[in-house]
Amino acid sequence: MEAESGKGRPRDLAALLLSRAMIASETLSRALLVQAETGEPLDRVLTRLGMISERALAEGCARALGLDLAGAGSFPRDAVAPGRLTPRFLRRARVLPLAETAEAVDLAVVDPFDSFAPAAVAFALGRPVRLKVAEGRDVEEALERLYTTGSGTSTAADSAAESADVERMRDLSSDAPVVRLVNGLITRAVDLQASDIHLEPAEDGLKVRLRIDGALVEQEMMAPALRAAVVSRIKVMAGLDIAERRLPQDGRLRFAVRGHDIDFRVATSPVIHGESVVLRVLDRSHLALDFASLGFAPALTAQWRRALHRPHGIVLVTGPTGSGKTTTLYASLAELNTADRKILTIEDPIEYRLDGISQTQVKPRIGLDFASALRSFLRQDPDVMMVGEIRDLETVQVAIQAALTGHTILSTLHTNDAASAVTRLLDMGAEPYLVTSTLSAVLAQRLVRRLCPACRSPYAPTAEALATLGIALAPEGLVFHRAVGCPDCGGTGYRGRLAVTELLVMSDDIARLVLARAEARDIARKAEAEGLRPMLLDGIDKVIAGATTIDEILRVTRDG
Repeated sequence: MEAESGKGRPRDLAALLLSRAMIASETLSRALLVQAETGEPLDRVLTRLGMISERALAEGCARALGLDLAGAGSFPRDAVAPGRLTPRFLRRARVLPLAETAEAVDLAVVDPFDSFAPAAVAFALGRPVRLKVAEGRDVEEALERLYTTGSGTSTAADSAAESADVERMRDLSSDAPVVRLVNGLITRAVDLQASDIHLEPAEDGLKVRLRIDGALVEQEMMAPALRAAVVSRIKVMAGLDIAERRLPQDGRLRFAVRGHDIDFRVATSPVIHGESVVLRVLDRSHLALDFASLGFAPALTAQWRRALHRPHGIVLVTGPTGSGKTTTLYASLAELNTADRKILTIEDPIEYRLDGISQTQVKPRIGLDFASALRSFLRQDPDVMMVGEIRDLETVQVAIQAALTGHTILSTLHTNDAASAVTRLLDMGAEPYLVTSTLSAVLAQRLVRRLCPACRSPYAPTAEALATLGIALAPEGLVFHRAVGCPDCGGTGYRGRLAVTELLVMSDDIARLVLARAEARDIARKAEAEGLRPMLLDGIDKVIAGATTIDEILRVTRDG
């Protein structure tokens, strides 16, 4: 089997992998072909395609060459030799100086077979180099933290002029530097657990922003010459038409990051300086499918499970866009997903693929909408059906019909609270007696940022702060926490999100109010008298528990 280049480095790594039986020869052959096409280092190809984990690769190289492993915990707090080694060189070589003494320099390397980078470091610093093997992800994150970002990643394709020629765009999008740039951007977004990647062309370049824990975080601006090439590359990956730049397009792509396949939903839209692109990151490895991880209180979880396990009825999750409704529905489906139940879903779009559940994507162009799909599902003998969203009277009527005939229906609505969901169904045209006969429960929710447990700071709340939460008399020793920021959370003070919720369960008294077409506030008042705990109070519980802050709770529960 021929190794790819004449440089020797891939051939040496390939020989190591085969001699240690770390991967099969057929797998290595495929990796070498990809390496030849993309120009990426062989180790990066192997880990990106999931052929071997970064940890296993680093351990195998260290063991074979008699070198020590450098874990993330051994990396320096401050940059070593920042004036003598440029960030651009370190990123390109994927090496990181760990410590410098009068005798030698400890150097973490991703590829120990690359003799050029250690030699260059030794020459620049004027002393020998001691190699340690590190994982690529650890080195990249340390370089991002320790060294100021320059234009090194942007200059790779600065000479590529923007062109309207489709073939030229196709050539640009497949150019190795652009491929590496896009791959690196996607990998960084996944590492930071971003939910969305925003690429926004501007007059002075391509703006990149990542949505992390619900907040947009600006990244390094890309050069103007990269706008067309980067967008075209993503469109090629998603199977979109790169020649069509006047109309919005939607697509999907799958990309292996750190050995894990991750799906991305891609949406493009024409703007004044080109095309805006948003990639929604659909990372199943970070999908929490248990209610405790989502932030549900134990008492609410027990009530919600009782509603889900009723033999028939409609169960709704409500809230604005981006409030975690779909994730809650997926967790609910996971709760119901047993061998003795048939579960069907109709979604727009399918965000995550769930094993054991038949999922269908709406296709309005051919008449496959929520209502028509739900109607066809009734002939499939299901036990549980999930409808992505109830948007119109037809969908409501079919859902009610399905619930009346012994099926469990899960769906979402866009309303501000649980009680408003009931009146919203009536406003759509549903008959009150049918709503009371079929609606089992409504869960309203919002998402707040979760405090980083490593750096949150306790404090005693002031009387004014308590008054904003409606607390007149606080118990002695009450402690809240505030966000600080540390390396673990990227300096934001927050890591992840959790839900604040309220659950309305249909009762005889609430049913009488619905039959009388009472207003939402009257239904809410009765539900609270029967035990509904409003979102604000659930949020206060989470503030007291140290999970989030007052500002986060007020941000999502204040009206207006």
